[in-house]
Amino acid sequence: MAPSSRSDKRIPASPKKESDGFVRAIARGFSVVEALGQPPGRHTLSETAKSAGLTRATTRRMLATLVVMKYCETDGRYFQLRPRALGLGMSYLNALPFWTTSHRIVESLRDELSESCALAVLDEDDIVYVQRWPSRRILSTNLGVGSRLPAYVVSLGRALLAALPPDQLKDYLARADLKKLTPRTIDDPKKLRATLTQIAEQGYAWIDGELDPAICGMAVPVRNPQGQAIAAISVNTISGSITETAARRKFLRPLQRAAQDIRMQMPGN
Repeated sequence: MAPSSRSDKRIPASPKKESDGFVRAIARGFSVVEALGQPPGRHTLSETAKSAGLTRATTRRMLATLVVMKYCETDGRYFQLRPRALGLGMSYLNALPFWTTSHRIVESLRDELSESCALAVLDEDDIVYVQRWPSRRILSTNLGVGSRLPAYVVSLGRALLAALPPDQLKDYLARADLKKLTPRTIDDPKKLRATLTQIAEQGYAWIDGELDPAICGMAVPVRNPQGQAIAAISVNTISGSITETAARRKFLRPLQRAAQDIRMQMPGN
């Protein structure tokens, strides 16, 4: 079975030289925070330095600063993040123009359809969940706010990829690492492009067993008042329990209505 989340997201390398547009110390600090956030959640100085791609001396200074600022704590050997670090992620969520007001809408959609529903945004080649309301029918419970999945193999990701401007989509298809995670996974860039074109035309994405053989799902984009797709909303259920035609009849209108309700709650309407 394919992995259901990606906790091993590689920390990007930072430029070696500081410039007017880049402060190296800040980049190093965030690299250490991200390293501390990797499982199992507590790390030695050496482990943190290796994960962050920094020297032990630099990492020691970063950790000492984070301890003073109460973003992390140490028992003398291991370092781990403190609750204050959660504020960094919450700052992003609270800045989304739809996050606070969309909770009721996504939860109501889950209750109406009796299936797992979620809201996600696109971050480079991944989707990141900003909401997830599970149903008892879906047994996997290890996905939550902040979980990442490859965009090309989930309906949320395809709905967002299909809405990209042509130049951005071209760049994505050129760089994306398309792996065959199940026998059904589309791993050919040309076939994926054709699928995304169809999604853009029909207004929804449908995936069945491409990430996990047991799960299928449908998603539609959530647009801002200017018409840009800034998120996607989905419903997921057990593969084999419903066909795409039946899912379109059952799920599409409620999904579109929820997406429109979220849009109408955004500033600018």
